[in-house]
Amino acid sequence: MSKILILFCFTFLSLVSGSKLGVYEIKRGDFSVKVTNYGARIVSVVLPDKNGKLADIVLGYDTFEEYMNDKSYFGAIVGRVANRIAGAKFVLNGTLYKLDANEGPNMLHGGKKGFSQVAWKVEKHKKHEKSPYITLSYHSVDGEEGFPGDVRAYVTYALIEPYKLSVTMKAKVFKKATPVNLAQHSYWNLGGHNSGNILSNKLQIFASHITPVDKQLIPTGKIASVENTPYNFRKPREIKGPIKDLPEGSKGFDINYVVDGRKGRKMKPVAVVYDEKSGRVMHLSANAPGVQLYTGNYINNVTGKGGSIYQSHAALCLETQGFPDSVNHPSFPSQIINPGGTYEHCMLYTFSTKK
Repeated sequence: MSKILILFCFTFLSLVSGSKLGVYEIKRGDFSVKVTNYGARIVSVVLPDKNGKLADIVLGYDTFEEYMNDKSYFGAIVGRVANRIAGAKFVLNGTLYKLDANEGPNMLHGGKKGFSQVAWKVEKHKKHEKSPYITLSYHSVDGEEGFPGDVRAYVTYALIEPYKLSVTMKAKVFKKATPVNLAQHSYWNLGGHNSGNILSNKLQIFASHITPVDKQLIPTGKIASVENTPYNFRKPREIKGPIKDLPEGSKGFDINYVVDGRKGRKMKPVAVVYDEKSGRVMHLSANAPGVQLYTGNYINNVTGKGGSIYQSHAALCLETQGFPDSVNHPSFPSQIINPGGTYEHCMLYTFSTKK
């Protein structure tokens, strides 16, 4: 039996700190999503192309061991604070909090043991409902990775209509104020996870501005227009075109966009991706103020599902989020949640095909 069949055929296969790990499916017709409670990760999304041929369109691995050694956050919920925090520190209510630095002097995606690298609890798994869903939770204790306060985080993955995947991330905060910024970190290749690079995909992002960064990819605090820059995806364009015009040393995109109409918490369009060969289209909407475009620049000879070898630009990430390093930039939308408060971050992926 192949490794991938071993992973998907058995409910519980491994233990992390005494917690059982499993893979859980939600399915609606020929549309299916598999999730593991290790990092609350999406491990597969299978749906048809324009000719009805099924394919898995997210990057991932065959075994839990590979996910535990993963450095790319394949499919994970990242937090307590997604993206980067400069100097791995911030001041809140007059107290300096020193965090777990895991990218040079900075913190990335919650530290060395962020939410992506722990076992989540399966709260509910309704795979036979009209709208099948799974809800997972994780309790992050006061002081974990240096953050103040207890946080109970939740994520629900649901198939709410044919070819619509809803992702709802919530968190309740106890005892102390703390930053919360969760992100879903799937790597998408609409042609199929093993179909090569995404450079010919056409991408549209509903954002007129970005948050520029320094050489360590830390925001400068400014908000800049995308007009007359390679970051302009306000109209659909191939990803490969503007890469050559990026700053020297850039291998691709890794930048936060300021989503148009970001004020308020209503759902709004974020991006559209189109793969001409398969005909698959992905529309993303969310209620977060920003979205990180990452084009898999540093994937290099990674052995993925079915023995596939993933290379640079094998997929793209569209991580809706609060702005990176918001805890150190008072002008950015706040990520601070007070005791008794609730954080809520909603995403909706709508898939379709066109000839």
